[in-house]
Amino acid sequence: MRRRIFIKNLLLASGSVVIGSQSIFAANLTGTRIKGRVTSGNKKLSDVIVSDGFSVVKTNSKGKYELTFNKQARFVFISIPAGYAFPNENGIARHYHGIIGGIERDYDFQLEKLAGDDSKHKFIVWADPQVKNEEDVQLMLNHSVPDVRKLVRDDSESLFHGIGAGDLVWDEHSLFKRYNEAVAGMGIPFFQVLGNHDMDYRKGGDETSDNTFGSNYGPTYYSFNRGKAHYVVLDDVRYLGKDRDYDGYITPQQLDWLKQDLSYVPKDNLIIISVHIPVHNSVKNNSDLYALLKSFSNVHIMSGHTHYNKNVISNGVYEHNHGTVCGAWWTGPICSDGAPNGYGVYEVNGTDMTWYYKATGIEKNYQLSLEVETLTNQKRLMANVWNWDPDWKIEWWADGKSMGPLENVTGYDLQAVRLFRGDKLPVKRSFAEPSRTDHLFMAHFSPDVKTIKVVAVDRFGNKYEQQLSA
Repeated sequence: MRRRIFIKNLLLASGSVVIGSQSIFAANLTGTRIKGRVTSGNKKLSDVIVSDGFSVVKTNSKGKYELTFNKQARFVFISIPAGYAFPNENGIARHYHGIIGGIERDYDFQLEKLAGDDSKHKFIVWADPQVKNEEDVQLMLNHSVPDVRKLVRDDSESLFHGIGAGDLVWDEHSLFKRYNEAVAGMGIPFFQVLGNHDMDYRKGGDETSDNTFGSNYGPTYYSFNRGKAHYVVLDDVRYLGKDRDYDGYITPQQLDWLKQDLSYVPKDNLIIISVHIPVHNSVKNNSDLYALLKSFSNVHIMSGHTHYNKNVISNGVYEHNHGTVCGAWWTGPICSDGAPNGYGVYEVNGTDMTWYYKATGIEKNYQLSLEVETLTNQKRLMANVWNWDPDWKIEWWADGKSMGPLENVTGYDLQAVRLFRGDKLPVKRSFAEPSRTDHLFMAHFSPDVKTIKVVAVDRFGNKYEQQLSA
């Protein structure tokens, strides 16, 4: 939270007030209080969580809240309660108000009751669209957006929302408006995470690095609810104030806010935390976050940043590090680990959650790829099962004969090597290189074998298979 920000054309969460370009001098409100009311139609909503990023309070029986003002606060935001629609402007979540310095006013929130139960719902995670220029934008708009739109249209009875897991753009902040067009085209409400390429560089330190992001999307950490799922967005990118230097770190202020926020959440709820940088191996103080989560038994973290797909269970928390919408920076059909360009799709039912990885432009049952290499006196099968975790089962058949489980190995996807290895490939962005991955599976077989089949069964019992001529 910062002292000053310029809010431009921000549609407030009430859905009825637009703030034009104006300066916010939070220091002018020192000693005052921030207050307002949460309603739905004529109904006053009690026990709704409201925060300015520093204090967290509940509305009273009359729907009213009051916060002791913190001079560093820039926004007041609501943790949208279960059973209510997500306020949005053409899909961009508007669950907040910018705090206007020197003006005495109420910050009210008007919510719309959902027609049905939201305990069963779906959401997608879009990691790293990372558009740099108009060519990238057109790939996003003409390939990625229609894929999501079809997914939602074909499942029209489900309640959907989306989460953009950071690097919405690639340093070119004028392209936020083009990303917003993508969100509008998908037709579902979207919440945003701050990525390292979404930050303002060379304009101060970490305290000013999210000014442009904030003017477009509001606070960088907040929460919302749907059914028995409690969603949290955190900012785990710390700008170090020099050039493009940053690291993975969650500030003490965020952790203090999160402790307050989680104190209002039932311990048996599903907790879904979205960040940009992976927590399990790249956030320096991840132990502090895990400590806050230890009393919850069902926690998932959604991250991006790496441009590969990886599932990790650490400290009892399942982290989904997503392959990217842009793949290897819009240079071809796959990420650096061979996972296809795509996004995560999740279904929540009560406190249970299932998931799969959706390849852009390909049906959902496409969950593995196969390649065969010819060696000196034998052949080698390599299967890439990009959303694998240790609860999957991967088996293979040679000419119709069951050969049992495939050997799990760590290495490079063969297609990724062909497309990306070397300082001249890929032509569009030659810095992209293949990355080692642990979701590869290998077997050797005789050159006499004609047909190979691999069957992968995920942790939910869904079966996927691919077959090829050897």
